[in-house]
Amino acid sequence: MSQVDVSELVIRRQDGREDGEDWTENYEELPGAAGISIILESTSKEGVGPRLHRHPYAETFIIRKGSANFTIGDERVLGTAGQILVVPAGVAHKFATGPGGYEAVHIHANSRFETEWLE
Repeated sequence: MSQVDVSELVIRRQDGREDGEDWTENYEELPGAAGISIILESTSKEGVGPRLHRHPYAETFIIRKGSANFTIGDERVLGTAGQILVVPAGVAHKFATGPGGYEAVHIHANSRFETEWLE
C-alpha cells in the first residue's frame, strides 16, 4: 500500500474563511489526479452569469440555493435549488441568476477549463 500525504489533498478557501457560505472560486488541476475542474459560484445578485459558450467536455451544475435561467442548446430551463443539470460536451450554454440569487458547484469534466466563447 502506498503512502498518501493527506495534507496535499485538502483544498482550503483562499479567503481564509472556514465555512462554506458565500464561496466563489475556481479550481483547476486538483490534487490526486481528480481529472475535473470546479467553479464555486455564489451571488445574491440577479442576472449574473456567463455569456454563451461551450466546452469539449460535459459540465455539471449542482444547484444548492436560488435559481438561474439556463439556455442549453436551443432549450431554456429554470434550474432551481436541489437540481442537477448536465450539459453534454460541445453543447452551447449560458445562464443568468434569478431574483433570489444563486449558489452552485459547476463541475467541468476536465482537469483544466477549456472554453469557446460564442458571444
